[in-house]
Amino acid sequence: MDIDRGRVSHPNLPESARVSGKFSDKTANGLTKCIIKFITLSGGWATRVTTTGRMIPSGKTEVFAGKMKWIHGTTKRGTPDIMGVLNGKNLAIEVKIGKDKQSEAQKQVEADINASGGYYFIAKDFESFYQWVNGL
Repeated sequence: MDIDRGRVSHPNLPESARVSGKFSDKTANGLTKCIIKFITLSGGWATRVTTTGRMIPSGKTEVFAGKMKWIHGTTKRGTPDIMGVLNGKNLAIEVKIGKDKQSEAQKQVEADINASGGYYFIAKDFESFYQWVNGL
């Protein structure tokens, strides 16, 4: 159960007895959640960035007929999975698990972010992220 929902469901439970759930860096989704939570708990701000498009009704009359069409997202191609700020530093973190590799667009965005003074990191596990962020 999410800790915030737990506060609403069980308002009389002391904070010391609350558990925030399990974390794992074995999947891209899990590692992304770990990194965002770490940055947030460290006093920073972070969010997951989704670059995919979405499905919308193909016309006014098709809303109830279930006819849909795909529209591309407006986020720039190659944008990292996580954007954040920690201790005044702009963080851009790309999550790669297993054999997953950067696309050419991601490599260009990495170069652009580094050239502009931001901090870009490719996270393959939580330990390497932790070492990188503490070394900034």
